[in-house]
Amino acid sequence: MSQANQAAPELPPSLQWLNADRQTVAAQQGRVLALVFWNAASSYCHTLLDELMRLQARYPVALTLLGIHQPKFDSELDGRLVLKTANRLGLNFPVANDRSWSTWQHYGIQSWPSVALVDTRGRLRHVFAGDHQGPAIDAAIAALIDEVGGAVRPAEPPRRRGGESRLPLAFPSGLAVGESHLYVADTGHHRILECTHSGRVLREFGTGHGDYLDGPADIAAFRSPRGLCLVRESLYVADTGNHALRRIRLLDGAVETVLGNGRPGAVREGQQSGDATLSLNQPCDVAGTLDRLYLAMAGSNQVWEYDLAQARLRLLAGTGELGIVDGPTRNAMFAHPTGLALVQQTLYVADSATSAIRAIQVAQGQVQTLVGQGLYEFGEHDGQRRDARLQLPMALALDPASPVLWVADSYNGSLRKLRLGGGEMTTHDLPQPLDLPAALAAGAGSLWIANTGAHEVLRLDLASGKLGRLPIGE
Repeated sequence: MSQANQAAPELPPSLQWLNADRQTVAAQQGRVLALVFWNAASSYCHTLLDELMRLQARYPVALTLLGIHQPKFDSELDGRLVLKTANRLGLNFPVANDRSWSTWQHYGIQSWPSVALVDTRGRLRHVFAGDHQGPAIDAAIAALIDEVGGAVRPAEPPRRRGGESRLPLAFPSGLAVGESHLYVADTGHHRILECTHSGRVLREFGTGHGDYLDGPADIAAFRSPRGLCLVRESLYVADTGNHALRRIRLLDGAVETVLGNGRPGAVREGQQSGDATLSLNQPCDVAGTLDRLYLAMAGSNQVWEYDLAQARLRLLAGTGELGIVDGPTRNAMFAHPTGLALVQQTLYVADSATSAIRAIQVAQGQVQTLVGQGLYEFGEHDGQRRDARLQLPMALALDPASPVLWVADSYNGSLRKLRLGGGEMTTHDLPQPLDLPAALAAGAGSLWIANTGAHEVLRLDLASGKLGRLPIGE
């Protein structure tokens, strides 16, 4: 929405700049400035940030982006965690952590994501709220550039710091295990790896450059792929950055698109594979059986079902509104579901933004919360389900030998266990803390853990308790 032509508030010195030296509004005069108010755990923010980076590429001289991060979770007060997220998202502009929410208040922001546009004379002109504002922001930027006849002052690129080390893996965020193979979504490198259980790389799918292309393994391209699901001779990929469901035919390595058109949008029931208008919204995980798949759609706060035989998509659970409400599946509310585990007729969901573990009884059409209380209820407590607390759980896996659900408790940097059938939540002691774990896979007496923030995959021997790092790509 438009604002009065008032001077934009200067950025307070209390901001913690994470990947660049201190930035000011005054130093940006002569260009259009977009201040992006965002949160690291919000799927809505991730969608808008992606759109804004495309706008920055469209206006490389006239537009400056500055990211102002507001912490929701306790862990987000730590700038190192926010920097990790900025690097994982590929943010190429200066980012600050606004731990006291002071800039948010000075600009009168009401919700994230929001974008405040400042014109070339340093006046606050527009504030846009919501994750589907790309076209409106684009038009407003173009109008502000036109006001000065395109006469803008080129910026000196800020001195960047805080980048990630170059390693064989970059933010791995998806795992699937078969009888003899381990599959890894090398998310930051935009590729899928087929490995032995001990970590020797056998095949690579994808060019390693973020793009959206079907074809043979060395030509196809993914963009920030995450969740993986192995069904017979097919590996299904939640291609999160492309808002698509992809399939790797393991017999010949070819990659094909099952659902999605590369753009985020409203998902509609009844759409079939091959429909060019079919949009998904940040599919983060996929689980399934021989005849149907389930998609955790973080961007739409829903879980969808895809019938493989009929090639048809239907809503399984979630109104689309952000929240935590149980009951009939179509009336239930979720908040950025990111992880799935299917156990017979029960689909377990890691509902990240509510720090909750939910259960969908597929046949009965009911949703039940097992652990978790609300959008702002989180912590690190074991015990009875009503008392247990998590902090941004990202992934689930069923223990193949016991009725235990493993939980990647990402912001607590820990591995948790929920005993099914009414049991308690406990923390599994490990010889080292985890760094933003985002994927799990269980099988062959082991639990594989994507230790995402450390760019590695760990293997936990469930009998001996030994934890080791896989030498993937080394």
